[in-house]
Amino acid sequence: MTRSSKVDVVGVGLNATDTLIPVAHYPARGSKVEFRSAKVLPGGQVATAMIACQQWGLRTRYIGKVGDDSAAELHRTEFARLGVEAHLFTAPGCPSQQAFILVDDAGERTVLWKRDDRLTLRVEELQQDWIVNARALHIDGHDTAAAAAAAGWAQAAGIPVIADVDDLYSGIETLLKSVDYLITSRDIPGRLMEEPDLKKSLPALQKRFASRLTAATLGEEGVLAWDGTQFHYATAFRVQTVDTTGAGDIFHAGFIYGVLQGWPLQRQLDFACAAAALNCTAVGARGGIQAAQIGYCQLKYIQRTRTIDTDGSSEHFQISS
Repeated sequence: MTRSSKVDVVGVGLNATDTLIPVAHYPARGSKVEFRSAKVLPGGQVATAMIACQQWGLRTRYIGKVGDDSAAELHRTEFARLGVEAHLFTAPGCPSQQAFILVDDAGERTVLWKRDDRLTLRVEELQQDWIVNARALHIDGHDTAAAAAAAGWAQAAGIPVIADVDDLYSGIETLLKSVDYLITSRDIPGRLMEEPDLKKSLPALQKRFASRLTAATLGEEGVLAWDGTQFHYATAFRVQTVDTTGAGDIFHAGFIYGVLQGWPLQRQLDFACAAAALNCTAVGARGGIQAAQIGYCQLKYIQRTRTIDTDGSSEHFQISS
């Protein structure tokens, strides 16, 4: 077996083919709503994060499964075009994961998705060499057994594991024992710890699984993180939103980039928020990723206009070019 080359980050997880459908507003029940266009674009949590990291100058590897359809070829072509080392397994006679995404005039998206069980990535399909020859591992936990195996190998090799968790998949608690940076959607800490208050559930989650960091992304409100000692909060950035699809994926990519640069935690979070915001200024999960974004996003290059909510409880910032 040929030894894998060293990369900066390896991702194990989902890819998807997104059909973006812009509409003036979300359809009411029983209504008819005209749509302007339908655009098919590649997406998926981990696949998109790897694409972003690659475009920002990191060396990346992606491991996932596709069907044997034209969508699979779309993913292969895109990974090859951008230089991502992709290990794509094929499920014969099976369609690739797909999503239909309605995007309203405010840029908010509603996702309808379908994934065939035959697309499950199996532990025996992974090669340990792919995982340990990286500086970081990124997982989403959907194919929990494979993700847990990869995370265990990474942990044993001293490689940090970053997880993007947006649902409580079967076996997720076993996986979380091997995660260093657990960054979830807003509701996950409360669901895991049966405590809706993030200021209680994030520390409890960190203590339970001995993570370095637990955090919850809050959409337009930013992100709240607990490092075992104190909370860190990063505000969201106000931009002219076109499409919020992929904002969370790009947030995780930005966080990974910051970790690998050795930045302080607050800068990691700020950068991730800025990268996510900029991605919302274009169509699709990867629409706002550009190589030039890396310089634009670094804090010293971002002009921030501060506004304080009337109750003084939170701060928001606006990116200006």
